[in-house]
Amino acid sequence: MCAAQKDKKGTTTLERQREIERLEKDVEELRRLAASDESELEVERLKKEVLELRREFYTHLGPWQRAQIARHPQRPYTLDWISLMFTDFVELHGDRGFGDDKALITGLAKFRGRPVAVIGHQKGRDTKQRIDRNFGQPKPEGYRKALRIMELAAKFGRPILTLIDTPGAYPGIDAEERGQGEAIARNLREMARLPVPIIVTVTGEGGSGGALAIAVGDRVNILENGFYSVISPEGCASIIWRDSTKAETAAIAMKIMSTDLKDLGIVDEIIPEPDGGAHGDYEAAAKFFGDTLERQLLVLSNQGIKELLEARYQKFRHMCQFFALGA
Repeated sequence: MCAAQKDKKGTTTLERQREIERLEKDVEELRRLAASDESELEVERLKKEVLELRREFYTHLGPWQRAQIARHPQRPYTLDWISLMFTDFVELHGDRGFGDDKALITGLAKFRGRPVAVIGHQKGRDTKQRIDRNFGQPKPEGYRKALRIMELAAKFGRPILTLIDTPGAYPGIDAEERGQGEAIARNLREMARLPVPIIVTVTGEGGSGGALAIAVGDRVNILENGFYSVISPEGCASIIWRDSTKAETAAIAMKIMSTDLKDLGIVDEIIPEPDGGAHGDYEAAAKFFGDTLERQLLVLSNQGIKELLEARYQKFRHMCQFFALGA
């Protein structure tokens, strides 16, 4: 199946996830109705069993199932992370050339008392919001807006924190007419030499150049259930096998899981998520995320600018592997 894998009993991953969620709701209802200490103990026992079931379920998910969690409609988006981890946020709009792209949130804020710049994708929760945000797919003006804010942050010595969660850059004709490729390429070049710490985190899905355009940094993190790839599993399957239903096979071959990316040196650190995924407990997820950012900022802020830029260059320069033909 494309949308969800079936187990030996014919149950899909999505159905299994919903079954666990129903059990959790039932346990909470029992807790509310419990009238004695003995009943309360039984409810606690059931709660522990359901939590263990959830933990086991999420521990053994494959790449394609992880991708579905990364795309979960209730997963925290940039505005959620900002409300949980930042204070004094001021959103800045427009690229000073064409317009404002709502698929990218940009602004200045304080992170645990420290002034920073924040840039991240925003998908939207309902149909109206998703259309307004273009499903989190930025156009050239979005990337130019992001670069404008990054250059502003560099001018005032503010570290830059970017949050990646996009299927990719918008592939429409209007985006191509306004220089989509050039806007992405310019961001890659300029981010490589901005004289302030840059920390990148893939919070959901990291799709192709649309993600990479704000993902050149000194540290690249990924949330446990996120994925990062040059193309979506469905797109890869459509090209290789001319069959998008082979997305699960493609996801395995592409090595898109956080653990694969860490082994390949694409990401520096995997940020753990609460049991069941970040969408199940926003505050716990934000605690894991924020602690990682704080620790990394402390290290990067103590590096000299020349050392910081050289390490950033070498990081991306040595990210790929080369093989000699005929060797």
